[in-house]
Amino acid sequence: MPITLPATLPAFEVLRSEGVMVMTPDRAARQDIRPLRIALLNLMPKKIQTENQFARLIGATPIQIDLSLIRMTEHQTRTTAAAHMAAFYRPFSEVLASGEKFDGLIVTGAPVEHLDFEAVTYWDELRRLMDWTQTHVHATFGVCWGGMALAWHFHGVPKHPLGAKAFGCFRHRNLAPSEPLLRGFSDEFVMPVSRWTEWRQADLDRAGLPVLLTSDDCGPCLVADAGHRATYIVNHLEYDSGNLGEEYDRDRARGLPIGVPRNYFPDDDPARPPLNRWRSHAHLLYGNWINEIYQTTPYDIRAIGA
Repeated sequence: MPITLPATLPAFEVLRSEGVMVMTPDRAARQDIRPLRIALLNLMPKKIQTENQFARLIGATPIQIDLSLIRMTEHQTRTTAAAHMAAFYRPFSEVLASGEKFDGLIVTGAPVEHLDFEAVTYWDELRRLMDWTQTHVHATFGVCWGGMALAWHFHGVPKHPLGAKAFGCFRHRNLAPSEPLLRGFSDEFVMPVSRWTEWRQADLDRAGLPVLLTSDDCGPCLVADAGHRATYIVNHLEYDSGNLGEEYDRDRARGLPIGVPRNYFPDDDPARPPLNRWRSHAHLLYGNWINEIYQTTPYDIRAIGA
């Protein structure tokens, strides 16, 4: 089944060229089925790249998806054209006022992990959004800083600064092979990591949050929060093949202290193009998440949070 996107959104043509089934809202409205309503709160600087990545993953399932793009109301992006934001994004204040509900919400990372949560300019509104998920969203997925923010808000789980950036492709262990989200996962696999902060196991244990994926190199990665119908991941299965290389080039150009991303380039040689070794697990994770939503969300969307 397809994902529903505006025909003018850049992701529409990108996904169609990749063989993903995409559908315009007009065509979707003529079908006698209820698609899953999934919202993306996109806090990343490269909005279009992030839209493409998550739309690609959730649009590859057999379930029809109606994707909505949300932004923080007062925060103005400096890296994406205002016309694009105005055409495709709705401020959270508008979504809140509408009373509408969603089967799923993805909260992305953001380039603010060096700040205390409370020092982020849109933190108060983000807190309202996180509370809103408990009455208006069936399942929430927090990614990188987005996952850390949710775990801090709901459980007081802190993020700890690292002495050096965790940067590269690291092996992760599957600690919960019977967990529906990890259906089909290998016992070990590689995942991109790009962050300056970390979770610690003891903090997650105190919060009662089970760890589903972990790495000997960079610690806990994926946790389940059943009490809030949420999942949090601090690493980047959604990344394209070139993302870590782009970040490496960007930070070098800025004169920042950054090493070659570990285990990313063949033989750690930046002159050689990287191989994508995580794509299949990215599709498994987000496909399993969409399937779990489909199996458990009320058919009458008004019943979400009731």
